[in-house]
Amino acid sequence: MRFIVWLLRVVVFVVLLVLALGNIQDASLQFIPGYTWTAPLILIGLVFFGVGLFAGVLAAAPAIVRQRLEIARLKRQLKSAQEVPPVVDEPPLPPII
Repeated sequence: MRFIVWLLRVVVFVVLLVLALGNIQDASLQFIPGYTWTAPLILIGLVFFGVGLFAGVLAAAPAIVRQRLEIARLKRQLKSAQEVPPVVDEPPLPPII
């Protein structure tokens, strides 16, 4: 199974490398009037991929922090519950005559 996963990774890498090498011509982006950014198409794609990755991590960060705090709280509760000796509720002994 690991071999298949690594083979798939190599195939994806080679396909993306061929795509990158095939798109080295310059492209122009006009963000605001009067400002144009000219760069290789693959560099523009890489920049936008990085920006999207950063935005995704930034959007997921609050949920991840909240989950880690909850996990830490639950671990503290579990540790304190394990330290307290269990209370055994036994019925009273019958009177000795």
